Amino acid sequence: SNHKKIFTMRAAAAALLPLLSRGFQLSPTSPLARVARSSSQLSMTIIDKPYGEWESPITSKAMTAGSVGLGGVHYCNGDIYWLEGRPQEAGRNVLCKYAPESADKSERNGVDVSPKESNVRTRVHEYGGGAIVFGKNEDEIYYSEFATQRLCHLLKDGTSRPITEEGDTYRFADGVVSDDGEVIYAIREDHTNPEPKNVVNEVVSINVKDGSMKVLATGNDFYSNPRVNGNQLAYITWNHPNMPWDATELRVLTLDSTSNKSSEHELIAGSDGDTSIIQPLFHPETGDLFYISDESGYYNIYRKGSDESILPMKEYDFGGASPGWQFGQQAYTFLNDGRLAAQYSKNGKSVLVVANVSDSSKVASDVVEFGSKDGLPMMFGGVHPGEGDDLYFLGGSPSTASSIYKWNLQSKGEASILACSSELSFDDDLISVPKLVEFPTTLGTAFGYYYAPKNGKYTCTTESAPPLLVKAHGGPTSCTGTSFNAGKQYWTSRGFAILDVDYGGSTGYGRDYRRRLRKSWGVVDIDDVCAG
Repeated sequence: SNHKKIFTMRAAAAALLPLLSRGFQLSPTSPLARVARSSSQLSMTIIDKPYGEWESPITSKAMTAGSVGLGGVHYCNGDIYWLEGRPQEAGRNVLCKYAPESADKSERNGVDVSPKESNVRTRVHEYGGGAIVFGKNEDEIYYSEFATQRLCHLLKDGTSRPITEEGDTYRFADGVVSDDGEVIYAIREDHTNPEPKNVVNEVVSINVKDGSMKVLATGNDFYSNPRVNGNQLAYITWNHPNMPWDATELRVLTLDSTSNKSSEHELIAGSDGDTSIIQPLFHPETGDLFYISDESGYYNIYRKGSDESILPMKEYDFGGASPGWQFGQQAYTFLNDGRLAAQYSKNGKSVLVVANVSDSSKVASDVVEFGSKDGLPMMFGGVHPGEGDDLYFLGGSPSTASSIYKWNLQSKGEASILACSSELSFDDDLISVPKLVEFPTTLGTAFGYYYAPKNGKYTCTTESAPPLLVKAHGGPTSCTGTSFNAGKQYWTSRGFAILDVDYGGSTGYGRDYRRRLRKSWGVVDIDDVCAG
């Protein structure tokens, strides 16, 4: 019988152990060697068990062990900084610096830079973001202190000095430092009258020495992204009931202007009242103003003075995973040599685009794409240039939790992980890699990521299909991600399948798709989940 064969083979293999321990060598073709190999294979016998009954080392306890949130990656004067959200410290946000040689380094190879008692977080627009302001020098780092919402100057000795007035009247976010280091241009939220309808958003300048402030742009409900080039300041503004992914304006003022009314500042884009303009940025060499607009039906990158997207990937979104939700988002940047670097998602994977944009009269040239074949992770964003051709960014994959990566544009090769958000690590035979799927739904086609059951120790031959768990991300916009998620792999490693739906309203599939939820919350999204 099969049981007798198994017993005989195992007994024979056991008899071989004393010989092998004394250095006895077996011919690869000998009968005894074949018995040894068969025994090894038997030790990895795959178990046939119903879906949902598989055992897995990915436990609920493991899901929460040692994980932190990572964000705000920034390179400054040879150092890499990031913001770390720590659940084990009541959600405190800490500014960290990469210091792998330090005796005080954490398991993420970083040391704390912000004071021990500080929580680096702003409440502007309530969703926050953009709580840190970096200047050109290492002594020009400022942050918003959560407890007081005051803007503080981080000192070299690890302490900080508040530069804005005492009290909880003002909140600050999304700042940039002037070239001379004397002024910060930022969004100020005025809670003098704390009733939500009476809260005032404005663009202000802040003197870093005495904290004195001047209002530069006012009159609209919301502001974001103040960006400076010489005597020009660009910013995004919009009014209720619009959200930043609905309709915004890009305006520019001169810093010596006598008017702070937004209605009197130069309108660059968004005049139709139905276009989302986001993430303006001045080119550091040419001074050209770039921005992202969805006027074509997709979030494409434009240059002031041109009606044409500068990149040829016109049917892809460049805005990022959740444009407009928080301050500090930037889906493109400029490299040290002046080239543009931008990121978008294609077929479920992130793609890096690098292009020459130095000729102000033309669209981009020498456009090159890089992806996983070049050593980049499956998903990434927030690219920041370092020294030479080094790039730093936040990314991940189905087997790797959100991490800070370093990758060289010239040498390429596998991107190296500098810091990982989780200590968890599991064998690849436990990790389900998602597949981007499309399916018909009420308003046409919807999208999602399908995770098949995956556990190298198990199979199921008695059931035609696994049980399916259907998940919908938060919204109304945003989209799902594919970095390692223990909450998903917990189920797939036990024999469940998961469909993570990017329902109508999600970001990354164009403006029409994103707008499907307009006046249809709880209708379109539910239809798409059911259709999936």
